[in-house]
Amino acid sequence: MFSNIERNTRTEFGNAMISDVRIDKSAKQNKMESFWMAETLKYFYLIFSEPSVVSLDEYVLNTEAHPFRRPKPGVDDGPRYG
Repeated sequence: MFSNIERNTRTEFGNAMISDVRIDKSAKQNKMESFWMAETLKYFYLIFSEPSVVSLDEYVLNTEAHPFRRPKPGVDDGPRYG
């Protein structure tokens, strides 16, 4: 997956947005969103790193790739809302 992203988005100075992910060899746009490094690359690192970095059995990643410890089954951690 990462190889395909690199192959299709790499530019001289970073990674470009592409116009349409459904089209092979889609045009590159002259910008890179801040979440590319702040979130996407962090996801790749955390998902494919050794479990000692962050265990996906013990933690979940939020939308910004911050790890949060999963509650243990059967532990009452307060009222539930919703």
